[in-house]
Amino acid sequence: MASSQANRHSHSFLGATHDENARRTRWVVVLTFAMMVVEILAGYVTGSMALLADGFHMATHAGALGIAAVAYAYARRNVANEHFSFGTGKVGDLAGFASALVLALVSLGIAGESLLRLMNPATVAFAEAASIAAVGLVVNIVSALLLSGGHHHAHDHSAHSHSSHAHTHDHSHQAGADNNIRAAYIHVLADALTSVLAIIALLAGRYFGWIWLDPVMGIAGAIVIGRWSVVLMKASAAVLLDVTDEHIAHAIRQQLQAANHVEITDLHVWQVGPQARAAIVSVTDSSLTVEQIRERLRNIQGLSHLTVECRSA
Repeated sequence: MASSQANRHSHSFLGATHDENARRTRWVVVLTFAMMVVEILAGYVTGSMALLADGFHMATHAGALGIAAVAYAYARRNVANEHFSFGTGKVGDLAGFASALVLALVSLGIAGESLLRLMNPATVAFAEAASIAAVGLVVNIVSALLLSGGHHHAHDHSAHSHSSHAHTHDHSHQAGADNNIRAAYIHVLADALTSVLAIIALLAGRYFGWIWLDPVMGIAGAIVIGRWSVVLMKASAAVLLDVTDEHIAHAIRQQLQAANHVEITDLHVWQVGPQARAAIVSVTDSSLTVEQIRERLRNIQGLSHLTVECRSA
């Protein structure tokens, strides 16, 4: 039994900075949640739609980061759980997709409220609201600095093979990114932009009497949230649906087509973790052995799990 356990594959495809990113995310959740409460309360008290939009934007950010933090913890806790065929490296993408759906709904809500304010202007305490928005901007900048400090390295694995099917975990070193933390970082930047828009609107309202600019900036903030949600939804859905990684698929074809009498009859390449891709390669009439094919593909960066099948014509 001990020998059997020793020969098993490791399907730990978590990002190299998984735990570090989890800690950074938890700190940012605390910061943004505190600022979210302050901005939303101040928005209602001062009557600023732009400040409310920024507060709700920070709320979605805090929620998204909260989901990301839970995803990091869940992925780490279940990293060796055999229930997951290819590990838990895609848990963060599932969390990102859920966050994107929530963000899309919130952006619609903010846009609707801003349109109502545009048609029915309300009194705004511009000076007080601008001060709170400035504090929110500082929090966003601090959060961005926290999230931008991660270093990304590839996942290393040892080779293993059996019979005519070979599974290899290549020693590649790819400077890939954790999509979970990268999405959070982009979201923080979007929050900062929304804070800037709120400050501009509030100052314009105070000094130039442009009350209409406040709800307009609320709409602009909603557009930022909506666009971010769509981008995140597309990126996470591509991972969840096992969309082919064309870059690595092309590299595999190049390596094998350079050899005589090797015909690829089936090829699947998909993401199993932030810096990890898996591939299944079926070939016929091969002049190479399984081990030789593995050796040819060993140095493809990002290819962490490989299954090779050789068939006769």
